[in-house]
Amino acid sequence: MERRTVGVEEELLLVDPETRATTPRAEQALRYAAEHAPESADELDHELFAHQLETRTPPVRDAADLRGHLVRLRALADRAAAAAGARTAATGAVPLQGGPPRTTRDDRYLAMVATFGEIARPGGTCGQHVHVQVDSDEQGVRAIDAITPWLPVLLAISANSPYFHGRDTRYASWRAEAWAHWPSACSTQRFGSAAAYHALSRALVASGAAMDDGMLYFDARLSAHQPTVEVRIGDVCTDPDDAVLVAVLARALVCLEIDGDGLPSGCWRAELLRAARWRAARYGLTERLLDPVTGDLAPARDVLGHLVTTVAELLTAYGDAEVVRTGVPRVLAEGGASRQRASYERSGGSMPAVVDDLVSRTNSG
Repeated sequence: MERRTVGVEEELLLVDPETRATTPRAEQALRYAAEHAPESADELDHELFAHQLETRTPPVRDAADLRGHLVRLRALADRAAAAAGARTAATGAVPLQGGPPRTTRDDRYLAMVATFGEIARPGGTCGQHVHVQVDSDEQGVRAIDAITPWLPVLLAISANSPYFHGRDTRYASWRAEAWAHWPSACSTQRFGSAAAYHALSRALVASGAAMDDGMLYFDARLSAHQPTVEVRIGDVCTDPDDAVLVAVLARALVCLEIDGDGLPSGCWRAELLRAARWRAARYGLTERLLDPVTGDLAPARDVLGHLVTTVAELLTAYGDAEVVRTGVPRVLAEGGASRQRASYERSGGSMPAVVDDLVSRTNSG
């Protein structure tokens, strides 16, 4: 079987190594990278706020290659950050804020903040975006329609943002809740065709809820610039192995629908999709989730097991079975949010210690 490619975008925080708060040094870091690693110019970029960097892997077919690129690009981002007097941390929300966020000096970003006001200002959340190769928009929309009820399980696996501005939010993924305030950020009901997808996209842009296609913040969407389905629901993972686990499961879901026997899932109403997403953000894998087929509450372990069983043959065909066999017990034992809270407890309640742990684990390879 010809394996479809997968690529990952990761958003990272820049933090001050002394205060451990976010610091707006992306421009300096990117300038260093442009001078010292010009061959990676397309792989490291700015984001909405100046305390963020984005990395972009090339499309690859092998999970080991994907992991290698993630580690390589994190190392590049941290070297560039260090040259600017900062470090990088992979976490979904800002643990300690270093003053009001500074918008990147880009006309589009400045217009976003001016238009959407307070929705944008608490920004700086960091996600993981998984790109899976498709052959056409029609094929991509078919995949989006099928995978949408399964996406909250991927959010639960990746949930990695319990702290926000020095507080425990009681969520496993506060990023998911904060991000949901954008008017175009949502789980989508079934489109049925590429024509319907594009018609809705045009209507959202016309309404002002999105400035352009790049602001269609669906949990899964057609990429505006690549022939891919872009799965956007997850937090950025501190552990690169967790990031690879999310990526191979996302690819398996897409590919089972368009290359295999299809995914079992119902036609869910928006209200139930929102509930499934909320439970994943609130609890991660520590409680119960909505089963993607039945809609019933079930232990997260069973729901994740249902996903793995559903895509097992495709995982084997793609050579990803071992990634999942070792990854699932790891995230069930301790996910990203749990690791952050464990760090907080070990340190006697120190948020700077949480940031130090994040920086260390982000860049440990």
